[in-house]
Amino acid sequence: MNSRSDPWYIHAALYVVIAILTLILIKVAIIDPHEYVETEKFYQTESRLRMNNIKEAEIIWQRKSGNYTNSIDTLISFIKSPYVDSLINAFDSLVMKVNNPFKKLANGEFNPDSLRLSPKTFSPYILLIDTSVVIDSFINRRGKITRVDTSIILGNRYYIEDPDGYGTVGSLDNEALKNTASWE
Repeated sequence: MNSRSDPWYIHAALYVVIAILTLILIKVAIIDPHEYVETEKFYQTESRLRMNNIKEAEIIWQRKSGNYTNSIDTLISFIKSPYVDSLINAFDSLVMKVNNPFKKLANGEFNPDSLRLSPKTFSPYILLIDTSVVIDSFINRRGKITRVDTSIILGNRYYIEDPDGYGTVGSLDNEALKNTASWE
C-alpha cells in the first residue's frame, strides 16, 4: 500500500483561506449590518429633530403673522430674528429654566441653518401650506348677481415631509393632524 499525502503547505494554505473567508463572512453578516442600522437610526433621529424644530418655527410664525409659511428660508431668517431670539432666551420662572421651544440636534446645539436640508441625502425638506379659495356672490332683490367676491386664504394648515422617508408633520386636509408628527 502506497499512500501518498499532500504536502504540508497545501493544508496550511487551505487553513489560511478558510480563516480569511470566515472573517469576511463575520464582517458581512454581523459587523456591516450593525453599522448600517446605527447609521440609519442616527439619520432618523436627526431628521425628526429637524422636522420638530421646523414645526415649532411654523407655530411661532403662525402666532405672529396669523398664517403659516411654505418657505424654509423665510422660517430660518425668522428664527434668527430678535423676536424669536427673545422667545428662545425667555426664562420661565414657574419651572425655573429657559423656555426654548427648539430641540438640540445630535451635535448638542440648535442651528437654524440645519433646518434647510435632511441629514442623509442633503435634500431640502418638503414644506407645503394649504390654499383655500372662497367665492361669495351678492344677489340683489330681483335675484340678479350684482357682484362676485373671491378670497384666497393661504396657510391655515401646513405639511412637512422628509425626502428620505423618515416621517411627516401636519396635514393639508385634516385639521386634527395640524401639528401632529407621523411618529408620535
